[in-house]
Amino acid sequence: MTLPKYITDIDQITQIPEHEREKLKQITEKFVFRVNDYYLNLIDWDDPNDPIKKLVIPNENELEDYGRWDASDEDTNYVVPGCQHKYTTTALLICSEVCGAYCRYCFRKRLFRNDVKEAMIDVEPGLQYIEQHPEINNVLLTGGDPLILAARRLDMIFERLRAIDHVKIIRIGSKLPVFNPMRIYEDQELLDVIKKHSQKDKRIYIMAHINHPREITEEAYKAFQALHEAGAIVVNQTPVLKGINDDPEVLGELLDKLSWAGVTPYYFFINRPVRGNEDFVLSLEEAYNIVEEAKAKTSGLGKRVRLSMSHTAGKVEILAIEDGKAYLKFHQARDGDYGKFMVLDCPKEAAWFDDLPGNEQFWDPPEKKVEEVVSVNEMSDIPERRRRRRA
Repeated sequence: MTLPKYITDIDQITQIPEHEREKLKQITEKFVFRVNDYYLNLIDWDDPNDPIKKLVIPNENELEDYGRWDASDEDTNYVVPGCQHKYTTTALLICSEVCGAYCRYCFRKRLFRNDVKEAMIDVEPGLQYIEQHPEINNVLLTGGDPLILAARRLDMIFERLRAIDHVKIIRIGSKLPVFNPMRIYEDQELLDVIKKHSQKDKRIYIMAHINHPREITEEAYKAFQALHEAGAIVVNQTPVLKGINDDPEVLGELLDKLSWAGVTPYYFFINRPVRGNEDFVLSLEEAYNIVEEAKAKTSGLGKRVRLSMSHTAGKVEILAIEDGKAYLKFHQARDGDYGKFMVLDCPKEAAWFDDLPGNEQFWDPPEKKVEEVVSVNEMSDIPERRRRRRA
């Protein structure tokens, strides 16, 4: 198997000037830094605004005080260690504490602080919980990146889940199809495990994290093909990210390349207001307009994608933003209020559901809690702080 060289020391990235590397070390001391030479070769080092570079190379604003560590209150969804149960039919099993790639915009940035350990290696409590709850018919393996795990470890987890009759779908959230595609198409043991457990009536879905069309290389196509031949269904989800894919031409090309390769465009997400991620933030109106322009450039297959916010209350789908109003509905709902239609005022600077005046009438906010660095109370002045920084 072709094994790309993984790099965890910013000093080894000699394409970055030494004085810049010195500045970035304070970020890598706080947050995990992990890339490989295959992915680094996708970067145009002569372009200071290269989008692939921005995805994986730290930026100094990661230490800014914007946002919260847990912007969607995932801590309120845990039912046992390592397992979240937010929506009736879906459970999340956090089974890996390692990512193939650590993306700088990651909404679970808190898991990849060097002073924090939240991800669980022991999946037994979660498996037992899922077994005891027949309403759960699909399980998302997440982390970290589950495809980092050895094929034998995945086989064990799949075996346990397939022994639970009410679990019909197994999903795997992964960046590896484009970050280390060789791990997929050259690992026959992994493909055999997927083929064994992706059955005609109980499929395995790969929830790929592809952010930019330049990530879709010949190697990535080979990974998609290998997964398809193993019986897996591959879909894609990505946030709309400032400086990376906030261009209708780029997003339109991504939708085309995905649909041509048989990878379903599943979700475009609003980037969560996670601590240190301000560099990637767009307003709701900006993101909506970019997505609609991109969809106009692709076929109906590309247009299947939905623009949503993974909010504490649920997945809030953005149907339209027009004349200062946001037209929304609950695509998923924590409290079961699926399909609830909402019309709210949408200030120009609004970048999250909580920024829309009157949003509280449509959900029951959790009791305010103090986070380690930024409390929920401090979120009330985020739009004002954002205005000040942009001025």
